[in-house]
Amino acid sequence: MMPRPSLPPPLPEVVKAIDQAGGRAVAVGGYVRDWLLGETPQDLDVEVFGLQLDALKHLLGRFGRVAEVGRAFGVLRLAGPDVDFSLPRRDSKVGPGHRGFDVATDPTLDFATAARRRDLTINSMGLNLVSGEVLDPHGGRRDLEARALRAVDADTFPEDPLRALRVAQFAARFQMRPDIALVALCATLDLREVSPERAFEEFRKLLLLGAKPSLGLAFLREAALLRWFPELSALVDVRQDREWHPEGDVWTHTLMVVDEATRERRGDGDDLALMFAALCHDFGKPATTFVDAAGRLRSPSHADAGVAPTRAFLERLRAPQELTAKVCALVTHHLAPALLPRGGATARGYRRLARKLAAAGVTMELLFRVARADHFGRTTADALARKFPDGERFLQRAEQLAVTARAPRDVVSGRHLIARGLAPGPRFGELLRQCRDVQDERGLSDPERILDAVLKANP
Repeated sequence: MMPRPSLPPPLPEVVKAIDQAGGRAVAVGGYVRDWLLGETPQDLDVEVFGLQLDALKHLLGRFGRVAEVGRAFGVLRLAGPDVDFSLPRRDSKVGPGHRGFDVATDPTLDFATAARRRDLTINSMGLNLVSGEVLDPHGGRRDLEARALRAVDADTFPEDPLRALRVAQFAARFQMRPDIALVALCATLDLREVSPERAFEEFRKLLLLGAKPSLGLAFLREAALLRWFPELSALVDVRQDREWHPEGDVWTHTLMVVDEATRERRGDGDDLALMFAALCHDFGKPATTFVDAAGRLRSPSHADAGVAPTRAFLERLRAPQELTAKVCALVTHHLAPALLPRGGATARGYRRLARKLAAAGVTMELLFRVARADHFGRTTADALARKFPDGERFLQRAEQLAVTARAPRDVVSGRHLIARGLAPGPRFGELLRQCRDVQDERGLSDPERILDAVLKANP
């Protein structure tokens, strides 16, 4: 039997006190699931049976400050370990959205009945924190072992349409397969009832935590849920030139790219922009793809064309503006790591690109990682051999120019122009732009030399 996860103080004493008061403390939800998967459990939630809310609040108060984070839902939070304690409850759907529920707490409920309101069987298990017994009335442990996602109750599952997106992110995170009945249930859900913020959070988890994000996205298509995300739906069946994309249509390529992008995650603040850029990078292809006179499929300017649908997709999810700016910049320039070295770009070209990216909070190194995921997310010979020579040359040149992690700082500022006897005015902006161009072209760091060159050309 697996060793029980240890509880931070004062939780062992709290659990013991609940038991002595005639209650039963049960860890529920993802905590139990993650423990059984061999992962370190996070976000402990404890359901307390056998005690009324006021009695539980009084008991918890002996161990620290207690906040009522949802009295109507029977939820109390103990400060310090920041653990939520709740009473078992029944939920009844009375209106649209996730707030349209009538909640009735009932500490006399048995665990099987209380767990029936959960979405999936893998989230319906409990762990008795005194005896160590795993409570599994709905077969969650069996489904974990079978890597199957199954609804606890087909009648109540559709009450919150967000659950369809939760299925997608669980499929991606745990590489589990939704059963046929669950796919059919999700296909009936109206995602217009889901708030954009809640939808964004599920996409965030799918992309940041997903071991194979493609599985979650493939589920959305299988369950006919792409209709709620037109930018994603548009990628399906958009053909590509087989020389560059023998793997198939844009949708197939995108699924491969998001999986490749998981290799590029580093656990830092760039990961979300990286993953959304991988998802959105070819949003411009549906509008730009055509067959040319030679019979070849082409998608000219698809990077630029992808910005508008990317922005629409993220804004509809109410994504943070900073994230949207980063992703749009990465989409705009995702071909640059291949095209710049292939086209013999000058130092100025690299420096100017670094400046454009920096304006959106993006680095050349992050752009390279997006491009590498794009390159390896296909079945060309060099991709299968894990070779990206153009990208490696791009990164090497960026390193030589010291623009991998930051853009060049402007050497010449307004004070240098004033020192040369020029009065502030409309002309300043144009002169500073020319100074920047000279700096980027020649790699100069001496403001006087840059000014000499610019003022000579502008007597």
